[in-house]
Amino acid sequence: MKRFFIRVVSWSEAQLDLLAVRHEVFVIEQKVPEELEIDGLDGECEHVLAEDVVGKVIGTARLLPEGRIGRVAVLRSWRRCGVGAALMRKLEGEAVRKGMSKLELHAQSSQIPFYEKIGYIMVEGEEFLDAGIAHRLMEKKLQFEV
Repeated sequence: MKRFFIRVVSWSEAQLDLLAVRHEVFVIEQKVPEELEIDGLDGECEHVLAEDVVGKVIGTARLLPEGRIGRVAVLRSWRRCGVGAALMRKLEGEAVRKGMSKLELHAQSSQIPFYEKIGYIMVEGEEFLDAGIAHRLMEKKLQFEV
């Protein structure tokens, strides 16, 4: 089993690492135009970063102030190792800490089973294109620890 670590980072401290993973996954692999991938919202987001045991960045995700998760990206060699789910759990914990009761995300349609497995449900509405990729709106109600 591959070991990795998840931590919350600020955009200012980890921008290059965050962008490197997103560039690999979205721009190179999925052919998303770079000007669409970099949307100018990162400075106001909460970011999480996954690293392997030697500190190589392997995944990332972000939480926007209004409670939307986005830019979930895991390097190909680390997929199906629990990295994506761990990134999501960390962001969910941060959302609860901030007092959010619900999260939403625009899931690539091919990734819907992953998100359903970790508790997200599809919201009514049609599939839509974002950067030429089919997406669906999903949400998850958060459980507060008592």
